[in-house]
Amino acid sequence: MNSEKLIEQISQRAILIRTEAGYSQETMASILGISKKTLVQIEKNRTAASWTVVVAIIALFSDSEIIQSLLGDAPLEVIRTIAHNGLDRPKGKTLGGKVWWKELENESEFRIQQNLISQHFRILDKEDYVWFSTFDEQEVLERFHELSQIKR
Repeated sequence: MNSEKLIEQISQRAILIRTEAGYSQETMASILGISKKTLVQIEKNRTAASWTVVVAIIALFSDSEIIQSLLGDAPLEVIRTIAHNGLDRPKGKTLGGKVWWKELENESEFRIQQNLISQHFRILDKEDYVWFSTFDEQEVLERFHELSQIKR
């Protein structure tokens, strides 16, 4: 997934996300910091939301069933991955990927997981901190082997 695809997906679901939250167009527009006219244009698929609006929707409504059905249980991780083109830092403790994730590889210090919904990959350490995240399988494998060698 890339930013253009995510913008398209969230723009197409904006009305559903708003309705799920129980907000009027005026309230939703105010929350997102856009005009009601802009929100109406997005909801009627006349224009796509901007990247900033998409990030705001995902951040503010990350518990939305609609967003989670599209991005899984870690929607903020998905937008961070897209925005930063991969994470490369041991930050962000997770719950260990017990529900939305399948484990692909495991060594003593690190493991690779793939999200069942968004299909992105991440490397976690044994304490469930994210060290790397990407949509590129080859890239995650390379980084996994690098990290595994460093920790030996």
